[in-house]
Amino acid sequence: MRTVGVEEELLLVDIRDGRAQSVQGQLVLRSALGGSGMAAEGLGGAVEGEFQQEQLETHTAPVHSLSELEDQVRHWRSEAAEAARGADCRIAALATSPLPTGPTPAAGERYAWIRERYQLIARRQLTCGLHVHVAVDSDEEGVGVLDRIRGWLPVILALSTNSPFAEGEDTGFQSWRTQMMRGWPSSGPTSLFGSADAYHRLVNDMIASSVLLDEGMVYFDARLSHHYPTVEVRAADVCSRVEDTVLIAALSRAMVETAAAEWAAGAPASEVPTTLIGLATFQASRHGMTGELLDPVTMRPRPAWEVMDSLLGWLRPALEAADDLSRVQSALDVIRAEGTGAGLQRVTLERTGQLVDVVAQAVRKTAEQE
Repeated sequence: MRTVGVEEELLLVDIRDGRAQSVQGQLVLRSALGGSGMAAEGLGGAVEGEFQQEQLETHTAPVHSLSELEDQVRHWRSEAAEAARGADCRIAALATSPLPTGPTPAAGERYAWIRERYQLIARRQLTCGLHVHVAVDSDEEGVGVLDRIRGWLPVILALSTNSPFAEGEDTGFQSWRTQMMRGWPSSGPTSLFGSADAYHRLVNDMIASSVLLDEGMVYFDARLSHHYPTVEVRAADVCSRVEDTVLIAALSRAMVETAAAEWAAGAPASEVPTTLIGLATFQASRHGMTGELLDPVTMRPRPAWEVMDSLLGWLRPALEAADDLSRVQSALDVIRAEGTGAGLQRVTLERTGQLVDVVAQAVRKTAEQE
């Protein structure tokens, strides 16, 4: 069974007024000094800094079972929450800040280069994503996977949508983070590569253009990790519920397994135009699971849950082989009944009329206090 691990970007917020707080440095230092025992026991993972001082990142070690993954996600959220309380703030798994904020950049030459190069794009960028790493045997297999999952990534986004509000406004989207990420010139869906050589040539050319600083700035919706022997699925918003995080990880692993088997068998990748996948991404960002998505096969509108059922049908053998199907179906049932994270945020605002309550609810969900 392929290993899977996740990275979660989290907001740091003042629980009293719901606004993002620039205390990342304090938290990372506190976590490093305090420790938790999990790393010492060999389970791995960490709490680390991110681009803006109002956010941080947790990541798990690669694991085989979803139960192991859930335990690690819960642990590192708890570790981050403890550190945040010591700095008089809280963590919230929100993909954008519902309330207005002026992000404060983290220190360092790399981040300074990014700020100078991208100007307002960088100054306004305060978004939190969920990145899933799934093991692959080689770059060739990994590129074979990328070519075969590209059309399905908007469905993963739709399930994860968790950013309807930003800067004090209702954006009208379920995932405003996706629209913010489109400001980076290297973001979004990819064309067919065909080979690892073609993938690496493109990445090298992107860096040689001087528009990007390094390989870490290749913000494709899915890419080969430049640190690990994995495919990194980057399309999702960070999820408020741990169960949703595990669901996205399970579906991502099943996609990699299914696509790798098709690549090994010589099955051709769909040649759907990248522009149409971009439109499917917009549709998922706009409506999430509440309306229609573009069917990855026909690229025509279809009810979101019918498209989800098609994805589940494609992945069923891999999910059954990993003994993940029942867990995935249960998590999907919760989203059908309660909505995605974006839906939870909208329900809270409708009930109270206050965005600070949206943040408070997200804090409780993130720390599982309700």
